[in-house]
Amino acid sequence: MECVRYEERSGRSETVECGPEEEECRLVLKRLHGLAEGEFAWVRLAEPSDAEWGLLARELGLHPLAAEDALQPHQRPKYERFGEVLAVALKTLWYVDEDRAVETGQLMVFVGPRYVLTVRHGAAEPDCEAAGRLEADPDMLRFGPVSVLHAVLDVVVDSYSDSAVRVRAALSQLEDRVFSTSRVDHTESIYSLKREVREFRDAVQPLVPVLPQLLTGAGRPGSSGRDGQDRQGPPGESAAALLPHFRDVADHLHRTDTEIRSLDDLLNSVLDAQQARVGTWQNDDMRRISAWAAIFAVPTMVAGVYGMNFEHMPELGWSFGYPLAVGLMALASGALYRAFRRNGWL
Repeated sequence: MECVRYEERSGRSETVECGPEEEECRLVLKRLHGLAEGEFAWVRLAEPSDAEWGLLARELGLHPLAAEDALQPHQRPKYERFGEVLAVALKTLWYVDEDRAVETGQLMVFVGPRYVLTVRHGAAEPDCEAAGRLEADPDMLRFGPVSVLHAVLDVVVDSYSDSAVRVRAALSQLEDRVFSTSRVDHTESIYSLKREVREFRDAVQPLVPVLPQLLTGAGRPGSSGRDGQDRQGPPGESAAALLPHFRDVADHLHRTDTEIRSLDDLLNSVLDAQQARVGTWQNDDMRRISAWAAIFAVPTMVAGVYGMNFEHMPELGWSFGYPLAVGLMALASGALYRAFRRNGWL
């Protein structure tokens, strides 16, 4: 656990490292309750224990449904408003080049009037990178806790874009292998990459409609959260001032979503091309087998005629009978071989 206190006007911050012990959790809560005017705090947790999270959620008055979602690392990207607290669930994502695999995690962001609480599951650390960006641009802190939500969204969406570039590179390499002269079946590799792209889409696509809702305040009367209260966009004047920044993140997300759709369609085309090439190889093999079978059929037929052991066969007593039979078999086989070779069957 880590707790950072920010001053909105000056942009100064103070960090306190905390462990999972209950006393240290209470220390964080004490700091949250002791914030001065113009200050807010950001508490970051990574895969907290039930006891640790239960204490924080209870003391901060988080809705039970939101608290439950934070401990379940398989939530669909969404946002909900519970009273004064805005809860946003995000899928974190990174691409492992060695395994050609897309790995996912979860980040839950709770934005309150004077605090931000993030709960992370998985190896990715977008919250830490977002904290670094805020440290590098302290002017953003004047927008209050909503600035943390923007920074986290920006980092997560940037990670999507970076992963899309890596998947595109892996797909290009796969295309080169599929259309190379080697006769290797890459169907399994294509299917594995397609499965990873599908997982990528499952992380990105549900977030696409969430950001416009944050921008437009989708929860006007008639649109309520699970607690029955109206859902709004990020609260306060600071949110309105941050709308251009949120729109920029939404544009990046839309571009990444379009890229992932394009990669999925391209993978379908590559898979079709691989199946067509496999079919072509099979046809080539069948033609080659058929050609050799026809070539060997001629000497087999001649040998079969003379192997019937009839008593009255004039060629049996002729001195040129054997060379003539062998020559006939060789000549016919050679003519067939040349014909098949000229037609591309051999």
